[in-house]
Order: sequence, then C-alpha cells, then structure tokens
Amino acid sequence: MATLTTNNVPVANPMRTVLPSHGLATVKSVLSGDTVVLTGRPTSPGQKAPVVIFTFERVTAPRMASKANGNIDDPGAFPAREWLRQLCVGKQVAFETRKQGATAGDRVYGLLFMPSPTGDDTKMNIAVEAVRVGHATPKVLIQAEDENAIAVEQEGDPVVEYERALNSALQEAKSNGVGVHSPSPLVRPIKNAGEEFQTLELIETVKKLCVGNTVTCVIEYVFDGSRFRVHVTDPELEQAGLQYANFTLILGGVASPRVGNPRMDPPTQSEPFADQARAFVEARLLHRELKISLHGTDKSGICAVGTVHHPKGNIGVELLKNGLARVSDWSARMMNPLDIPAFRVAENNAKRTNLGVWHSYAPPQLSGDAEIIGQVIEVLTGDTIAILPAGQAYDSETKLKKVSLASVRSPRVGNERTNKPDEPYANECKDRLRVLCTGKNVKVTIHYERDIPMGQNTEKRQFGTISVGKREDVGEVLVSEGLAATQHHRDDEEKSPRYDLLVAAENGAKTAGKGMHSKKEYKNNTTNDLTDPKKAKAYSGSLMRAGKLKAVVEYVFNGSRYKIFVPTENCHIIFALENLKSPQPSAPSSIVSRGQARPAEPFGDASKRHARLSVLQRTVEIFCKGVTMGGVITGELYVGGGAQRRDFGLEMVGAGLASVDQRKIDYGEASRTIVDAQAHAKSNKVGLWATFKEKQEPVAKLAMKANEKNATVKLSEICTGNSFFIQYAGDEAINVIDKSMRIFTADNGTSGAPCDLKNGKIVAALYNDGSEKLWYRAKILERKGAKAKVLFVDYGNVSVVSISTQLRPLDIQLGVDRIPAIAKEAVLALTVTRGLDDDDGVNAARFLQQSCWGKEMTGRIFCENEGKLVIALYEANMTTSINEQMISEGLARVSRKNEIDVLCEKVVRPDSLTDFAGDLSLSESTARKSRIGMWRYGDIGDDDEEE
Repeated sequence: MATLTTNNVPVANPMRTVLPSHGLATVKSVLSGDTVVLTGRPTSPGQKAPVVIFTFERVTAPRMASKANGNIDDPGAFPAREWLRQLCVGKQVAFETRKQGATAGDRVYGLLFMPSPTGDDTKMNIAVEAVRVGHATPKVLIQAEDENAIAVEQEGDPVVEYERALNSALQEAKSNGVGVHSPSPLVRPIKNAGEEFQTLELIETVKKLCVGNTVTCVIEYVFDGSRFRVHVTDPELEQAGLQYANFTLILGGVASPRVGNPRMDPPTQSEPFADQARAFVEARLLHRELKISLHGTDKSGICAVGTVHHPKGNIGVELLKNGLARVSDWSARMMNPLDIPAFRVAENNAKRTNLGVWHSYAPPQLSGDAEIIGQVIEVLTGDTIAILPAGQAYDSETKLKKVSLASVRSPRVGNERTNKPDEPYANECKDRLRVLCTGKNVKVTIHYERDIPMGQNTEKRQFGTISVGKREDVGEVLVSEGLAATQHHRDDEEKSPRYDLLVAAENGAKTAGKGMHSKKEYKNNTTNDLTDPKKAKAYSGSLMRAGKLKAVVEYVFNGSRYKIFVPTENCHIIFALENLKSPQPSAPSSIVSRGQARPAEPFGDASKRHARLSVLQRTVEIFCKGVTMGGVITGELYVGGGAQRRDFGLEMVGAGLASVDQRKIDYGEASRTIVDAQAHAKSNKVGLWATFKEKQEPVAKLAMKANEKNATVKLSEICTGNSFFIQYAGDEAINVIDKSMRIFTADNGTSGAPCDLKNGKIVAALYNDGSEKLWYRAKILERKGAKAKVLFVDYGNVSVVSISTQLRPLDIQLGVDRIPAIAKEAVLALTVTRGLDDDDGVNAARFLQQSCWGKEMTGRIFCENEGKLVIALYEANMTTSINEQMISEGLARVSRKNEIDVLCEKVVRPDSLTDFAGDLSLSESTARKSRIGMWRYGDIGDDDEEE
C-alpha cells in the first residue's frame, strides 16, 4: 500500500470521511447491543435519507442470532439489543466519531450521547451506560495498578477518561450481577413460521391466550410498505412456546408497491414509490414494539394478515393518505368492516389530489350517461339487465342499455352446446333479480366500464348500482341472501363505492350459511321439458284440465308464441295464443349466420317488441285449450293483476300486432270479441292493417285454364300419402319403351360406361327388379361421391346407384324428347298429409297403398300445378274419392282457402273444384269432431302447417 511520510515516520492513508467528527442523527434501528443504524436528513426532496452503521468504540456486546453463528444468540444478546432499542430507537442522539471508512460497509466507530435521565444538562454516554447495566463489555481492560499510573501521566486525556469510565461501569455491573454477568443470561428459543410452527397455529393461540386478541411484537425488518418481518416478544405466549417466534406480516387492507431485489438474476427494479413507502414505514415502525391484531393468513398459509396498533394512529390509513399504498380488498375482507371506511376515505383523498401512486390517476371516463332511469325489459343473467331509458320509444333493440351490477358476481348459467352445467344457484339468482326488477322503473348509477369479450369481438359494458323502490342496491340484496358474491378486484381496479357494504353483506350471508354459503349439498332443480312434441302431447291433457295456471314467460319467439315456465307443474312449454297469428320477426343473429333465417314480415319486430315489453319474464295467467301436432300448447294468456288484468291476445289483435286465423273465423271457433277487435283494428288501419289491401281476383285468360278430364290410371310409385306417380292404362308407349330398353340391354350388356352426370341429364341406369338386370331410362337428381341419386322416369321410383357400374349413356332415339316419360307425377287434389317422418304421414301412405296399389283407378284430373297433376282418385263403381276417405280417417286435411283459390284460377270450371272442396271440408269436420287421426289432440294450429 502506498504511504505518506512525515519526518521519516510512515503514516497510513487517511480514512475516507463518512460522518463529521461531531453531529446529530436519529437512530433508525438497533442491530445489537453495541451497534445502531443512524439516519440523517435527505439532501434533497425525493432522495433517500443517508444511513450509517455506527458501533460503539472499544465496546462489544453479545452477538445476535444470524447465519454466521448458526442462528443462535450469544447469552444475553437479545436483552442487550432490547435495552438499547427501547432506549434510543426513533430518538435523536449526538455522535462523536473515532474511526470511520476503514471497514466494508463504511461502518463508523465512535460514541453516542443522549440527554441524561436525571434531567440536568449533562449527557449520558450510551456505551458506558450499556456496560453499566451489563449489556456490553469493554474490549480493553485496565488493571488496577496501571490505572493510577495512567491517571498521573495522561490526566485530562478523553480516551483515558472514556476507558476509565468503561472500567468503572464494568466493575459495577459485575458487582450487581446484571446482564451478561447474571448467572444465566437469556438465550432465545427462536422459531420460524412455516418451519417450526404454522402461522394459523399462532393466530389461534393469540386468540386464546392474549388479552384483547393482540400480540406484542417487534417490527424487525420492513420488506416494503405493507410487508414486515415480525418478532414475537409477548410473554403471554411463553407457555405455548411461541414467544420469540418470527413470521411475516402483511398489513391488512393495504398493498404498497414492491421493492426491487438487486440480488436476483436478473435484478428486479422497485415499483414507483416503493422506496418512499418503505422509508415512510421504517421511520414509524421499524424496531418498535407494538401490539398487532392477527386476522388470518394469505393463500400460502405462511404469511399472517394483521393490523399494527400504533399509539399515534393506523399506519395503513397513513400510507393511503400519502398515496403510498392502495386498498387491498382480499386482505380487507378479513378485517372488521368498521375499520374499512377510514381506508376508503384516505385512498379517495389521495386519488383526488394525485398523490404518490395516484399521480397519474384520472376518474373513469364513461362513454354514456352517469345515471340511467328507465324500465327493466329483461334480466339477462343473475347480475346483468337490459333497460329501456325513460323517455325513449322501444322501436329498436339498440335502444336497450345493458348494465351489470358493480362489484357483484352471480353464478354463471351453463351452456348446453358445450355441455357446461349451470353453477349452483345460477337460476335462483337470476329469478330473484327478475322478481326485484323486471318491468319496474329503476335508477342506475354508473361507476365504471369494462371491455367484455364476446366471441371474437368485445363489448363495452357499464357497471353500476341499481336502485328500485325502497331498495338502495339490489346487488346487496342478492349478496345478503347468498345468491351472489362480491367481485374480487385487483387493487388498481375501479369498484363500487358500496363495496365494503357488499363485503359486510357477504360476511353476514356466510355466517348465516345462506345460499351458496350453505354447507348442505346443492340440489339442482330439474324441470320437465315439454317443449319436446311427444312429451307435450302426452302431458297436454293435465294442463288443460288444470284450468288457470300461474306461469312465467321466459322467452318471446314472436308476438304470439312464447316459452313459458309453469311452477306448479314444474315444466317448460311452448305456448301460443289461441286462434292468433303474428307476423314473422327478424331472426336472431345466430340463425342468420347459419343461413337459416326466414325474412321478416312487416310489423313482425314491432309485435315481438310489444310482447317483450308487456309479458317477458312477468308472472302471467294461462288457460291451456289445446295442443298442435308440433307440441305447441295453445290457449289464453292474461297479464297484470286486479283492475290491470287484461287479455293479452285481445290486446295484440286490437293493436294490429296479430291477426285472427281466417279458418277459425270460418269454422266459428274464434270468439266474437276477438273478431270484432280485429275488425276495429282493420277499420282504423293500425299495425299490420296500415298497409293492408283487400285481394283483387285477377282476370285469368280462358286459354290458359284447364278442362277437367277423367282417365283410367295405375299407380307406379307412392312417394307420400298424397304424392305419387301414375301411368295411363292402355298406353302403348309402355310396351314400346319396355321393348326398346330390353334391346338396349342385349346390345350393351350390363356393364357401366362413362356418361354426363349433370343434374337433370337423362341416362340409362341399371336396375334389378328381382328377376333380371335391365337398363331403364333415368334422370340424374344428385351426385354423391362415387354414387348418384336417380329418378326412373317411366316408373317414378328413386334409387342410389354406382356411377361406374350402374350408369351409361342413353341412345338418342330413346330420349324423353322422342318418347315422353311414361310416369306422371301427381298429387291428391286439395288434400294435405304429413311427411313420412310423422306417424300420421306413414299411415296416410299406407292407406293410399291399400286403396290403390295394383288397381286401375279412375282419375279425375282437374289441372296441372307446378308440374304435377292435381287429381282425385276413385275406385271402380265408387262415388266417394280416395281424397275424401283419407280426410275422413283423419289422415289428411283440406288445403287452405288461398291454395284452393290458386287452383280455381287454373280451371275452366272453378265451381266443380269448389264443390269438391266442400265435400272434403265435410269429411274434415267429421274427423275433427271424432278426434281421430291428426285431430286426436285437438286443433293442429297454424304452426303445425308451417312445420
């Protein structure tokens, strides 16, 4: 090492100055019985205050437990540290430096002085006092014979005087047997949370043994503004073996920014204002012995959550007041609810003045009104509603405002498509909110907005407090009844101003074991789903016999058709207003995206909106009168109570939003009241009658009308109960084409050949009738991979054949342009049957087969419609047609009047067709009265016709 010399005497490098030789400082903390940490004032605002480790000159104290000594105290180390801590932590002392800058960490050696406890002007040397009470010993001992010599030679030397004072104090301590000179100096049995004991065990022990449920502790270290390492000193826990236990404390109700860790790889930086928050707490709590209330633990179970009781106030409130922390909702839930309002007020004040972590805070900017007053149209989920604002007409779904309850989370409803079940109490929560809000005027105060993911898009949702009637917050009602829970927000998220009241309500529900907090196993209420046609028809009788039923309208399909829940029968039904038809509304977007939507009819949306406004999610009265083949229950519906009770079907007709089925009027089944209401609406031109014009019969040209003719026919193929193919009896073309196709088979064999497979192309198709394989004329209907669907044009049957082995080109002279197709497609005149997917449809087809197959029938051909012959079939010497017989058996019904009118326009003698329609109507009336076939459940209804 380089040295400087003076008069040829080597002098060491001068020590770097850390502190001046004399000065004043504050004791920040005490590391041991002979070492403290001094802190001064920061050099400029916002800078860290300087700190220095200061050790007493020529004095040593027992070492505190650390990694260097196996985490075991030297005897008397802790009492020494405690004596010094209680004496000077947080107080101002005078320092006098003796040696500095010569060791790592810039440790300073010297003397500390405090005012004398006697109250005079003298100063107390803390090092000498520590030796006197036995908590430290001098490093250099002066022998008695040397003391006199030193006194003579160096009288007045401060060092000598200091050593003499130390020696005198040591002798006094030994004679008194105090401190380290006592027979058995204290050695702490230190325990650490998570290793020697569980934090929850400490919390429960404190509640049992400690007065006031508070434990005395020393704040040993401050990790950040809201997390400390704490050492238990409470003697009441000695019997439990938890005195001198160490644990980590999280300050309840607050969360300060995290301090970075430079020793990590890579080093982490401190969050903004983390160092300021830490310094703020250190100045007030570090190495103070304080009472602490323990509330619980974090989710790891290692860190305790508690409140530090300081004589001058609540440190959590002070942190919030200065913008050095945020309210932590998860830990605030463990605290006494009465303590939280002070936290909220302090945080809100810091927000308003943009202090600390809120320096860039701005109140949430709302995209809409901060307050909405209006009527609740629909409860969408247990915490979300759709509101029609006051003063706005409900002429579009876009007028509705979707609002969710602020800081409230309801159980989620499941998804049938993904097989996701409902969460427990999801339906109960939604129904309770329905009872509280639907149809009522509410006031919504908006607090914040969120972007909610909706598939690939997002929706800006408003969250607020909903007030209805005398209930200030319906969210609090749901939470207090255990049907919903409070939302767990991040510390920096906006939340409801009533959040603490919501938490208190939730705690009350938990204590009482209500709803989702009940210990009983949740049993999901399963309902009988009568929306299935078969079930609906089976149960319809009991519903009709029940008379008046209370029900809840759950969904509106159109103005006159709804999905309804009947609580007394515990079932869901599809319900339609009897004798009424509503215009088709716009299809939901999900159906439009699949390309399955039917176009909306005029006033369809208006009719649906009126029903949503009037009956959706309301409790109504229904009278079930019948059931359609599609499983739709028909009847009357009444809404409102007392003097406000009204027939909703009559209201819809009177407002021109629904019409009475003309057939019901013709049959005399519609009531005079509702017919008069329609006539009144029509005369006033309201609703759908505003643009209504009476149909004018078009004048058809006689040349385009068909003459009725009779012919003898045979059925060659039956497609459905009223659709078939015929061949004219005695037609020579049958023999010609049969002979020609046999020659074609003999010439070409039975092997397939490439041919044109366009739809509608006439080709030869190989068919085995059970006796032999022959080629027949066929028309390509559809190609399906290696196969094709074909229609045999001379017989009417359809088959799927192999393209490579069962198809080949047809000779030109055998084309249908040279020899027309033998089989003609026909339908039973004015007779409508079900499809083959319905039992009645199958029975109709069987009836046609039993009556006509293999027989020569007399065909009364009225005309041709859409390429099909309109025909009535008669057996030989019979005056009653097959059409009439099928209708009288309840296997078919008569075509609607507009369909009859269309056919009448195509014949020369419409009166003949009209008379035939009258005969069919008489047969239908007989079947209806007998309740047979398709009429066994009552009237089939209009929706049945559409299906």
